[in-house]
Amino acid sequence: MAEVTRCGYVALVGRPNVGKSTLLNHVLGQKISITSRKPQTTRRNLIGVDTQQGNQAIYVDTPGIHQQTERELNRYMVSNATSALSDVDLLVVLIEGGKTTPADEHVLKLVAAHQVPKFAVLSKVDLIKDKAQLLPQMQALGERSLFDEIVPLSALKEDGVERFREHVFARLPLGSHFFADDEVTDQPERFLVAEIVREKLMRQLGDEIPHSATVVIEHFKQGDKVIDIHADIVVERDGQKRIVIGKQGSRLKLIGQEARKDIELMLDHQVMLHLWVKVRKGWTNNTMHMRNLGYD
Repeated sequence: MAEVTRCGYVALVGRPNVGKSTLLNHVLGQKISITSRKPQTTRRNLIGVDTQQGNQAIYVDTPGIHQQTERELNRYMVSNATSALSDVDLLVVLIEGGKTTPADEHVLKLVAAHQVPKFAVLSKVDLIKDKAQLLPQMQALGERSLFDEIVPLSALKEDGVERFREHVFARLPLGSHFFADDEVTDQPERFLVAEIVREKLMRQLGDEIPHSATVVIEHFKQGDKVIDIHADIVVERDGQKRIVIGKQGSRLKLIGQEARKDIELMLDHQVMLHLWVKVRKGWTNNTMHMRNLGYD
Protein backbone atom coordinates (compact mmCIF):
# COMPACT_ATOMS: atom_id res chain seq x y z
CA MET A 1 0.00 0.00 0.00
CA ALA A 2 1.45 3.34 -1.06
CA GLU A 3 2.25 5.86 1.68
CA VAL A 4 -0.16 8.79 1.90
CA THR A 5 1.85 12.00 1.45
CA ARG A 6 0.97 15.60 2.11
CA CYS A 7 2.75 18.70 0.85
CA GLY A 8 1.94 22.39 0.83
CA TYR A 9 3.17 25.96 1.15
CA VAL A 10 2.76 27.75 4.48
CA ALA A 11 3.29 31.53 4.68
CA LEU A 12 4.48 33.04 7.98
CA VAL A 13 3.24 36.63 8.05
CA GLY A 14 2.92 39.42 10.59
CA ARG A 15 4.16 42.83 11.60
CA PRO A 16 7.90 43.42 11.98
CA ASN A 17 9.76 41.77 14.88
CA VAL A 18 6.93 39.44 15.89
CA GLY A 19 9.03 36.26 15.75
CA LYS A 20 8.48 34.74 12.30
CA SER A 21 12.13 33.89 11.63
CA THR A 22 12.68 32.56 15.14
CA LEU A 23 9.68 30.25 14.76
CA LEU A 24 10.91 28.97 11.40
CA ASN A 25 14.38 28.18 12.77
CA HIS A 26 12.94 26.22 15.69
CA VAL A 27 10.46 24.35 13.51
CA LEU A 28 13.33 23.24 11.26
CA GLY A 29 15.68 22.52 14.13
CA GLN A 30 18.40 24.59 12.49
CA LYS A 31 19.08 28.20 11.63
CA ILE A 32 18.42 29.34 8.09
CA SER A 33 16.77 32.70 8.76
CA ILE A 34 18.68 35.47 10.51
CA THR A 35 17.26 37.12 13.61
CA SER A 36 17.83 40.24 15.68
CA ARG A 37 15.85 42.44 18.02
CA LYS A 38 15.64 45.11 15.36
CA PRO A 39 12.52 45.19 13.16
CA GLN A 40 12.73 44.47 9.42
CA THR A 41 15.66 42.07 9.80
CA THR A 42 14.11 39.81 7.14
CA ARG A 43 14.12 41.57 3.77
CA ARG A 44 12.90 38.96 1.31
CA ASN A 45 10.87 35.77 1.32
CA LEU A 46 12.88 32.73 2.43
CA ILE A 47 11.89 29.09 1.94
CA GLY A 48 12.31 26.58 4.77
CA VAL A 49 11.33 22.93 4.26
CA ASP A 50 10.08 20.79 7.14
CA THR A 51 9.74 17.10 6.22
CA GLN A 52 8.55 14.44 8.62
CA GLN A 53 7.67 11.00 7.26
CA GLY A 54 4.87 11.56 4.72
CA ASN A 55 4.42 15.26 5.49
CA GLN A 56 6.28 18.18 3.93
CA ALA A 57 5.52 21.76 4.94
CA ILE A 58 7.24 24.37 2.77
CA TYR A 59 7.39 27.50 4.91
CA VAL A 60 7.75 30.98 3.45
CA ASP A 61 9.33 33.33 6.00
CA THR A 62 8.33 36.86 5.00
CA PRO A 63 9.48 40.39 5.85
CA GLY A 64 7.38 42.20 8.41
CA ILE A 65 4.35 43.89 6.88
CA HIS A 66 4.39 47.58 7.75
CA GLN A 67 2.65 50.72 6.51
CA GLN A 68 5.66 53.06 6.44
CA THR A 69 6.82 52.50 2.85
CA GLU A 70 8.39 55.83 1.93
CA ARG A 71 11.63 54.26 0.73
CA GLU A 72 12.09 51.83 -2.15
CA LEU A 73 13.60 49.16 0.12
CA ASN A 74 10.54 49.28 2.39
CA ARG A 75 8.22 48.95 -0.59
CA TYR A 76 10.28 45.99 -1.79
CA MET A 77 9.98 44.22 1.57
CA VAL A 78 6.22 44.76 1.87
CA SER A 79 5.73 43.62 -1.74
CA ASN A 80 7.66 40.43 -0.94
CA ALA A 81 5.54 39.76 2.13
CA THR A 82 2.15 40.44 0.56
CA SER A 83 3.01 38.34 -2.50
CA ALA A 84 3.13 35.34 -0.16
CA LEU A 85 -0.53 35.82 0.78
CA SER A 86 -1.52 34.31 -2.54
CA ASP A 87 -0.83 30.83 -3.89
CA VAL A 88 -0.17 29.20 -0.51
CA ASP A 89 -2.09 26.42 1.18
CA LEU A 90 -2.03 27.89 4.68
CA LEU A 91 -1.56 31.38 6.11
CA VAL A 92 -0.01 31.61 9.58
CA VAL A 93 -0.40 35.04 11.16
CA LEU A 94 1.94 35.74 14.08
CA ILE A 95 0.75 38.14 16.78
CA GLU A 96 2.68 38.76 19.97
CA GLY A 97 0.95 37.15 22.92
CA GLY A 98 -0.93 39.61 25.13
CA LYS A 99 -1.07 42.55 22.74
CA THR A 100 -2.81 43.05 19.41
CA THR A 101 -1.51 46.34 18.00
CA PRO A 102 -2.76 48.60 15.17
CA ALA A 103 0.06 47.13 13.05
CA ASP A 104 -1.40 43.66 13.71
CA GLU A 105 -4.84 44.92 12.72
CA HIS A 106 -3.41 46.05 9.38
CA VAL A 107 -2.05 42.54 8.76
CA LEU A 108 -5.34 40.93 9.80
CA LYS A 109 -7.22 43.11 7.34
CA LEU A 110 -4.90 42.01 4.52
CA VAL A 111 -5.10 38.28 5.25
CA ALA A 112 -8.89 38.37 5.65
CA ALA A 113 -9.20 38.98 1.90
CA HIS A 114 -7.57 35.63 1.06
CA GLN A 115 -9.73 32.50 1.02
CA VAL A 116 -7.26 29.94 2.36
CA PRO A 117 -7.05 28.19 5.75
CA LYS A 118 -5.51 30.43 8.42
CA PHE A 119 -3.84 29.90 11.77
CA ALA A 120 -3.12 32.55 14.39
CA VAL A 121 0.06 32.03 16.40
CA LEU A 122 0.42 33.97 19.63
CA SER A 123 4.19 34.29 19.90
CA LYS A 124 6.60 35.05 22.74
CA VAL A 125 4.21 33.75 25.41
CA ASP A 126 7.22 33.04 27.66
CA LEU A 127 7.21 36.80 28.35
CA ILE A 128 3.78 36.51 30.00
CA LYS A 129 3.86 35.21 33.57
CA ASP A 130 0.11 34.72 33.93
CA LYS A 131 -1.03 32.78 30.86
CA ALA A 132 -4.65 33.60 31.73
CA GLN A 133 -3.90 37.02 30.26
CA LEU A 134 -3.95 35.35 26.83
CA LEU A 135 -7.60 34.31 27.10
CA PRO A 136 -9.19 37.68 26.15
CA GLN A 137 -6.89 37.96 23.14
CA MET A 138 -7.65 34.40 22.04
CA GLN A 139 -11.38 35.00 22.48
CA ALA A 140 -11.25 38.22 20.45
CA LEU A 141 -9.37 36.49 17.64
CA GLY A 142 -11.80 33.58 17.73
CA GLU A 143 -14.78 35.91 17.38
CA ARG A 144 -13.44 37.10 14.04
CA SER A 145 -14.24 33.66 12.54
CA LEU A 146 -11.02 34.02 10.58
CA PHE A 147 -8.81 31.27 12.00
CA ASP A 148 -9.02 27.50 11.96
CA GLU A 149 -6.55 27.26 14.84
CA ILE A 150 -5.20 29.67 17.48
CA VAL A 151 -1.88 28.39 18.84
CA PRO A 152 0.03 30.09 21.68
CA LEU A 153 3.72 29.21 21.73
CA SER A 154 7.23 30.26 22.65
CA ALA A 155 9.71 29.34 19.94
CA LEU A 156 12.72 30.25 22.09
CA LYS A 157 11.54 27.97 24.92
CA GLU A 158 10.44 25.22 22.49
CA ASP A 159 7.01 25.44 24.11
CA GLY A 160 4.18 24.62 21.72
CA VAL A 161 6.36 24.28 18.60
CA GLU A 162 5.68 20.56 18.12
CA ARG A 163 1.96 21.09 18.60
CA PHE A 164 2.09 23.83 15.97
CA ARG A 165 3.91 21.51 13.52
CA GLU A 166 1.27 18.83 14.01
CA HIS A 167 -1.54 21.30 13.31
CA VAL A 168 0.25 22.46 10.15
CA PHE A 169 0.87 18.93 8.85
CA ALA A 170 -2.79 18.05 9.41
CA ARG A 171 -3.91 20.97 7.20
CA LEU A 172 -1.63 20.25 4.24
CA PRO A 173 -3.26 19.00 1.04
CA LEU A 174 -2.57 15.52 -0.26
CA GLY A 175 0.26 15.48 -2.78
CA SER A 176 3.80 14.45 -3.62
CA HIS A 177 6.74 16.19 -1.98
CA PHE A 178 8.41 19.00 -3.91
CA PHE A 179 11.77 18.76 -2.11
CA ALA A 180 14.03 15.89 -1.14
CA ASP A 181 13.67 14.76 2.47
CA ASP A 182 17.07 16.19 3.45
CA GLU A 183 16.58 19.64 1.88
CA VAL A 184 15.81 22.51 4.26
CA THR A 185 15.91 25.53 1.92
CA ASP A 186 16.13 26.46 -1.73
CA GLN A 187 18.64 29.25 -1.11
CA PRO A 188 22.29 28.92 -2.26
CA GLU A 189 25.12 28.98 0.25
CA ARG A 190 26.29 32.41 -0.94
CA PHE A 191 22.95 33.96 0.06
CA LEU A 192 22.98 32.30 3.49
CA VAL A 193 26.57 33.46 4.09
CA ALA A 194 25.64 37.05 3.20
CA GLU A 195 22.70 36.90 5.58
CA ILE A 196 24.89 35.67 8.45
CA VAL A 197 27.25 38.61 7.96
CA ARG A 198 24.28 41.01 7.87
CA GLU A 199 22.90 39.51 11.08
CA LYS A 200 26.15 40.17 12.94
CA LEU A 201 26.20 43.68 11.50
CA MET A 202 22.65 44.36 12.76
CA ARG A 203 23.44 43.03 16.20
CA GLN A 204 26.58 45.16 16.53
CA LEU A 205 25.19 48.51 15.42
CA GLY A 206 22.54 51.03 16.41
CA ASP A 207 19.06 51.48 15.02
CA GLU A 208 19.83 53.49 11.87
CA ILE A 209 22.77 51.89 10.10
CA PRO A 210 21.52 48.27 9.83
CA HIS A 211 18.61 49.38 7.68
CA SER A 212 21.00 51.26 5.40
CA ALA A 213 23.37 48.33 5.01
CA THR A 214 23.44 45.17 2.95
CA VAL A 215 26.00 42.45 2.22
CA VAL A 216 27.17 41.18 -1.17
CA ILE A 217 29.36 38.09 -1.66
CA GLU A 218 31.94 38.96 -4.29
CA HIS A 219 34.05 35.78 -4.10
CA PHE A 220 33.25 32.27 -2.86
CA LYS A 221 35.84 29.61 -3.63
CA GLN A 222 36.02 26.22 -1.99
CA GLY A 223 39.46 24.70 -1.65
CA ASP A 224 40.48 21.36 -0.21
CA LYS A 225 40.96 22.74 3.28
CA VAL A 226 39.51 26.26 3.35
CA ILE A 227 36.57 28.11 1.77
CA ASP A 228 37.75 31.59 0.79
CA ILE A 229 34.98 34.21 0.99
CA HIS A 230 35.15 37.91 0.13
CA ALA A 231 32.12 40.00 1.17
CA ASP A 232 31.28 43.69 0.76
CA ILE A 233 29.24 45.49 3.40
CA VAL A 234 27.47 48.26 1.49
CA VAL A 235 26.24 51.39 3.31
CA GLU A 236 24.79 54.71 2.13
CA ARG A 237 27.12 57.33 3.63
CA ASP A 238 30.80 57.82 4.46
CA GLY A 239 29.93 58.38 8.12
CA GLN A 240 28.23 55.00 8.24
CA LYS A 241 31.32 53.39 6.76
CA ARG A 242 33.46 54.79 9.56
CA ILE A 243 31.03 53.49 12.19
CA VAL A 244 30.95 49.98 10.69
CA ILE A 245 34.74 49.81 10.54
CA GLY A 246 35.13 51.16 14.07
CA LYS A 247 38.26 52.44 15.79
CA GLN A 248 41.30 50.90 14.06
CA GLY A 249 38.97 48.39 12.42
CA SER A 250 37.80 46.92 15.75
CA ARG A 251 34.09 46.67 14.96
CA LEU A 252 34.59 45.21 11.49
CA LYS A 253 36.97 42.64 12.97
CA LEU A 254 34.40 41.61 15.57
CA ILE A 255 31.65 41.30 12.94
CA GLY A 256 33.96 39.10 10.88
CA GLN A 257 34.90 36.89 13.83
CA GLU A 258 31.29 36.28 14.86
CA ALA A 259 30.13 35.69 11.29
CA ARG A 260 32.96 33.27 10.53
CA LYS A 261 32.01 31.03 13.47
CA ASP A 262 28.41 30.70 12.26
CA ILE A 263 29.45 30.24 8.63
CA GLU A 264 31.85 27.43 9.55
CA LEU A 265 29.12 25.78 11.59
CA MET A 266 26.68 26.00 8.68
CA LEU A 267 29.13 24.83 5.99
CA ASP A 268 30.93 22.35 8.24
CA HIS A 269 34.21 23.61 6.79
CA GLN A 270 37.05 25.95 7.71
CA VAL A 271 36.43 29.47 6.34
CA MET A 272 38.63 32.45 5.55
CA LEU A 273 36.32 35.48 5.60
CA HIS A 274 37.43 38.86 4.23
CA LEU A 275 35.19 41.91 4.75
CA TRP A 276 35.27 45.31 3.08
CA VAL A 277 32.97 48.29 3.64
CA LYS A 278 31.84 50.28 0.58
CA VAL A 279 29.57 53.28 0.10
CA ARG A 280 26.77 53.39 -2.46
CA LYS A 281 24.92 56.61 -1.80
CA GLY A 282 21.14 56.36 -1.45
CA TRP A 283 20.94 52.70 -2.48
CA THR A 284 17.88 51.96 -0.33
CA ASN A 285 15.82 54.40 -2.40
CA ASN A 286 17.21 53.60 -5.85
CA THR A 287 15.68 50.70 -7.80
CA MET A 288 18.70 50.25 -10.05
CA HIS A 289 21.16 50.13 -7.13
CA MET A 290 18.89 47.66 -5.33
CA ARG A 291 18.78 45.34 -8.33
CA ASN A 292 22.56 45.44 -8.63
CA LEU A 293 22.76 44.47 -4.97
CA GLY A 294 20.48 41.47 -5.43
CA TYR A 295 17.08 42.93 -4.57
CA ASP A 296 15.33 41.92 -7.79
